[in-house]
Amino acid sequence: QVRLAESGGGLEQAGGSLRLSCAASGSIFGINGMGWYRQAPGKQRELVAVITRGGSTNYADSVKGRFTISRDNAKNTVYLQMNSLKPEDTAVYYCNANIPPGYSGSGTYWGQGTQVTVSS
Repeated sequence: QVRLAESGGGLEQAGGSLRLSCAASGSIFGINGMGWYRQAPGKQRELVAVITRGGSTNYADSVKGRFTISRDNAKNTVYLQMNSLKPEDTAVYYCNANIPPGYSGSGTYWGQGTQVTVSS
């Protein structure tokens, strides 16, 4: 089992910045991809950004150039630096981790989510 603990959400004004952190614990040896998803009220959960163990990244078009995902493998922690925030970034942000098949605990894991609210 993998446990994901998120922190760093809150209320920010449009144009401001927030930094989210997600620390993984438990059976973390096989974790490859880690990332962030978000879900706004009345909408489906969507990808924000993901990063592999080797550092390859992928971003949603809506956050490219504003958000940066990074990872500290030694600390088993993934970060999301969010700049130039917009009201449409308001959502619950969920941390995600994947252990590929063949490794102990293979599967997809989710954090409990952290609220990000951007006021106009």
